Amino acid sequence: MAAHLSSGRVNLTALREAGRRELREFLDKCAGSKAIVWDEYLTGPFGLIAQYSLLKEHEVEKMFTLKPGRLPQADVKNIIFFVRPKLELMDIITDNVLREDRGRGPQRDFHILFVPRRSLLCEQWLKEQGVLGSFIHREQYSLDLIPFDGDLLSMESESAFKECYLESDQTSLYHAAKGLMTLQALYGTIPQIFGKGECARHVANMMIRMKREFPGSQNSIFPVFDTLLLLDRNVDLLTPLATQLTYEGLIDEIYGIQNTYVKLPPEKFAPKKQGEGGKDLPTEPKKLQLNSAEELYAEIRDKNFNAVGSVLSKKAKIISAAFEERHHAKTVGEIKQFVSQLPHMQAARSSLANHTSIAELIKDITTSEDFFDNLTVEQEFMSGIDTDKVNNYIEDCIAQKHPLIKILRLVCLQSVCNSGLKQKVLDHYKKEILQTYGYEHILTLNNLEKAGLLKPQTSGRNNYPTIRKTLRLWMDDVNEQNPNDISYVYSGYAPLSVRLAQLLARPGWRSIEEVLKMLPGPHFEERQQLPTGLQKKRQHGENRVTLVFFLGGVTYAEIAALRFLSQMEDGGTEYVIATTKLINGTSWIKSLMEKLEPAPF
Repeated sequence: MAAHLSSGRVNLTALREAGRRELREFLDKCAGSKAIVWDEYLTGPFGLIAQYSLLKEHEVEKMFTLKPGRLPQADVKNIIFFVRPKLELMDIITDNVLREDRGRGPQRDFHILFVPRRSLLCEQWLKEQGVLGSFIHREQYSLDLIPFDGDLLSMESESAFKECYLESDQTSLYHAAKGLMTLQALYGTIPQIFGKGECARHVANMMIRMKREFPGSQNSIFPVFDTLLLLDRNVDLLTPLATQLTYEGLIDEIYGIQNTYVKLPPEKFAPKKQGEGGKDLPTEPKKLQLNSAEELYAEIRDKNFNAVGSVLSKKAKIISAAFEERHHAKTVGEIKQFVSQLPHMQAARSSLANHTSIAELIKDITTSEDFFDNLTVEQEFMSGIDTDKVNNYIEDCIAQKHPLIKILRLVCLQSVCNSGLKQKVLDHYKKEILQTYGYEHILTLNNLEKAGLLKPQTSGRNNYPTIRKTLRLWMDDVNEQNPNDISYVYSGYAPLSVRLAQLLARPGWRSIEEVLKMLPGPHFEERQQLPTGLQKKRQHGENRVTLVFFLGGVTYAEIAALRFLSQMEDGGTEYVIATTKLINGTSWIKSLMEKLEPAPF
C-alpha cells in the first residue's frame, strides 16, 4: 500500500458507511420488492458507495436507466427514481408515470429520491404536470462528498465550474458547504480555515452560518483535520490546461478516467496464444478499476511517466524470481508455503501485465512527434517564452484542423501565461478559429473569456513572470526519477494551486502577500472555536492534517503533487483532497463549450 495511505490517520470509511446507512433507511421505507430507475450520471458515483449486493439485500430486483417512454416490465411493488434535481429529467419521469397503465397488472408505488437535494422547483414542475401526487416518498439523499480513494473525495458535479463562474449559480457551493458540515460531524470541527478566491469566501461564509444556525452541530469529536484550505479553481487557471505527465494523469488525458474506471483499447490485453495470428481479437474495450487497493498502481500512479518503465521491469524480475522458487521447494512445508503465496503472486503478475500494456499504449502516444511539439509549446509558454505574439505551432494546428479542444487549450494557456493577450493577437486567433471550425463557436469563445481563460490584457502589464518567479513555478533542473520538488508532475512546472498549499504550511502566506494580491479573489483566515478539552496538543513528530478543497475541479497531477508533499520526510503535513469534480484540460474546456445547433434548413 502506498505510503500516503498506510501512514494516513484519516479513515474515510466512516463517510462511506454514513452514506450506506442513509441509503438502507430509505430503501426500507419502501416496503416490498423494488426496481430502481437510474439517472445514468449517478450510477458511477453510487457504485463507489454501495455495491449491488447492498441493494439486493433490500429487495432491489431490477435496475433500469431513466429514459422517455414506457417503463420496462417488472414484477415489483415499488418503482424508485434516483435522480439529480434537473428539470429535463422531470420531463422524462412525468412521461414514465403518465404512461403507466393503471389497469394493467398490479398497482406499483412510485417514489423519488433526489440526489443530493430535494428541489422545490422540480416538485412544482411535477405538480404542474399532474404527477406529484403519484409519489409516495419524496426524499433527498445527500451524496455530497464521495470517497474515491483513501485520501480523495469528489462531489462529481460536472458543471460546478461553469455554474460558479459563468452563471453566478452557487448551488454547488452550497452542496460543498453541506458536504463539509457532514465531514465535520464525522471527523470533528476543523479549527482553522484558510481560503483564496470568491467561491472559497462564499463556502466559508455558508459553513459559519450553518454552524450558527445549528448549534447542535457542535460535536465532541476530537478533530482529525487541523486545517481546511479552500481554493478557487480560477485562482489557478493554468494548471488544468497543461498536459499532465504523471502515469495516472496521462491515463486520464488520453483515455479519461470515470469514477475510478478506465476503458482501454482491447487489443493490447488479448491473451497471447501461439500460432493463431490474432484472429479472435476482443472488440469490447477493456474496463479496469484504478485505485490504491492495487499495490502496483498505488506505487506508480503518481510517478512521472518517464520513471514508470524502470519500476515495471524491476517488478517483473521480482515476480519471475518468486515463481522460480517453486523449483526449490522440496519439503512438504516449503511446498505448502509456496502454495499459500500463490494467489497473491498471481494477482501481482496479472496487475503487472495490465500496467505494462497500459504503459505501452501511453508510450505510443508520448513518443509521437505531435505530442512532443505540443508539449514543447506548453513548456515555452509556462517558462515565459514568446507568450505575447501569435504562435506558429498553434497557427499550423489550426490550418491542419487539429481537434478544436487541443487548440483552445493551447490558446488559453498562452493567454493565462501572459495575463491576457494583446487585442490584435486575440482577434487574430479568434478569426482563425471561427473561420476554420465554424462561427457557431463564438459562444464558446465568449464563455472562455467570461471564465478568464481567453481574454484581452486589460491592465497593460503581464503579472505572470512575477508570480512565476516568486512562487518558483518553473524549475529548470527537474528530477523525474527521484523528484525533490512537486514540479516533476509537469516535468518542470510546479502547479500554482499546490505551491499555495505548500507555502501555507510553511512558512505561511504572509511571506507571499504581494503575489496573493495579484491572484483573483480575496484571501482569508477563519478560526472555529473548539470546546474545551478538544484542543490538540501535538505529539513530537506528529503530522498536521490539511484538507485541501478545490472548488471548480482538480487534476490528477495536482493530487499527485499533494501526495508527494504528504510523503516528504520533513514535510510535517499530510494532505487529504476534496473537489467538486475530477477534471483534465479536455473535460474542463468541454464543460465550457456551447453547442449551437445549426438551423435545419
